[in-house]
Amino acid sequence: MVKSPEPRPVSRMMTVREVAAYLNIKERKVYDLVHRGRIPCTRVAGKWLFPQHLIDAWVAQGVAAGRGGAQQAAARPAREPPPVVAGSHDPLLEWSLRASACGLAMLPGGSLDGLRRLAAGEAAVCALHLLDPDTGEYNVPAVRVALAGLEVVLLEWARRTQGIVTAPGNPLGLTKVVHLLRKGPRFIGREPASGTAVLLEHLLRQDFIPVGALQYIDETARSQTDVGMAILEGRADAGLAVEAVARQLQLGFVPLVAERVDLALLRRDYFEPPMQRLLAFTRTPPFRDRAAALGYDISEQGKVHYNGA
Repeated sequence: MVKSPEPRPVSRMMTVREVAAYLNIKERKVYDLVHRGRIPCTRVAGKWLFPQHLIDAWVAQGVAAGRGGAQQAAARPAREPPPVVAGSHDPLLEWSLRASACGLAMLPGGSLDGLRRLAAGEAAVCALHLLDPDTGEYNVPAVRVALAGLEVVLLEWARRTQGIVTAPGNPLGLTKVVHLLRKGPRFIGREPASGTAVLLEHLLRQDFIPVGALQYIDETARSQTDVGMAILEGRADAGLAVEAVARQLQLGFVPLVAERVDLALLRRDYFEPPMQRLLAFTRTPPFRDRAAALGYDISEQGKVHYNGA
């Protein structure tokens, strides 16, 4: 049964001491950033806590939460970004970019990398699926931090299922996350900037499994399809990826969570021909048929989840 991830208070949270060590700064400097509203944080039972994935986004972007971040983000050069969709790799999106002939190309590198590229003017669109472990919300918390001060809009692309991809027939009998430790499959991981890596760490922490405890192979997948190919070719026994990959490559699949993939872009670029051609294509029968064949839910596609600045 597919279930939505249940947020847990301890998931991916750092203390003042831990974030100071993580950023290689003094604890006093951390408190100063907190009091000036310059770093993502929350106060729980009188203690300051820091969501690590938002700290990663904050560092990668070079922008801070609050007024300071908005000022720095607003200083981005007003140049035309290249016609690429950076960020998370999504099989349905990749196919749609080709089939629609919209003029946008895919540049997968992980959701956090996509946010960095969009903020820096190095991409026209960012695809992302970043879970906030504290709230269970997807994408909006990360966009608020990483794209602070930019006139961005966050549109729903699709909902899909993430799970454990296995060899055909699931020969190791993997049925839940804890089996990734107990049954010792050769596991292929994703780059740290990916939403899949953020999700995997959250799921492992729910079962009190250290992230480094899995038997990782000496290879890092840069896309969902890379995970499937490593398993299909026998280099790995399992990996975390979307159901669409398992269907395309006829691999085994253990569903774990339903997640939402969004597209972040500047409002001005929403009205440009490439994005309008892509959106027009999503209203056609071939797109709907492809989405159904790959296991996507597109019932709320195009819904605005965030409209910034």
